[in-house]
Formats: sequence, C-alpha cells, structure tokens
Amino acid sequence: MKDTLHTLVLAATGGTTGGTGDVPQPEKQAPGELADAVNTVLGIAAWAGTAAGVAGVIVTGIMMAVSMKRGEGSEHLSRLGMVLGGCVLVATAGPTVAFLF
Repeated sequence: MKDTLHTLVLAATGGTTGGTGDVPQPEKQAPGELADAVNTVLGIAAWAGTAAGVAGVIVTGIMMAVSMKRGEGSEHLSRLGMVLGGCVLVATAGPTVAFLF
C-alpha cells in the first residue's frame, strides 16, 4: 500500500517528491452534446412524473367517488396522501439537487 501511494505521488509530481507536476483536473461542465442529451432525458422524466401524478390524483378521485356511491367505506385518503407525496417529491427533486450541488 505504501509503495502504491509513493508511486502515485511520484507520478503526480513529475518524478520528484518536492516539485509540482501537472495533475489532471476534470472539467466541471459536461460536454455540450452530453448535457443536451441528459437535459432531454431529465425533461421527459419530469414530464412523465408530473403526468403520472395528475393521473394518480384523477384515478384516486374516481375510486373515491365510486366507493361512496356504492356505500363502501375504504381508506382512499391514505392513497391520496401517497399520490400527493409522490407529486411533491417529483416537483421538488430538481430544486433539491440544485440546492445541494
């Protein structure tokens, strides 16, 4: 392990322990083509998540209405809470990651 670290230090410093070598620094931005493709995929995923949330609220509402008409008492409110929780998660995913990074 010690030899490996010594080899890495020598490689990073250009062969000397006291000098400074050229250590490669990665770019902070993705290449343009990759950034465009990732933004497209994330946009589609965000749109699909929003559409799924809206569909979930509509389906839950329909199930609640049908159950009330039949006189069945079931716990649709917890299902609605889970759907709305998912909607909040999808809506805040982007801003949360932007805040953290």
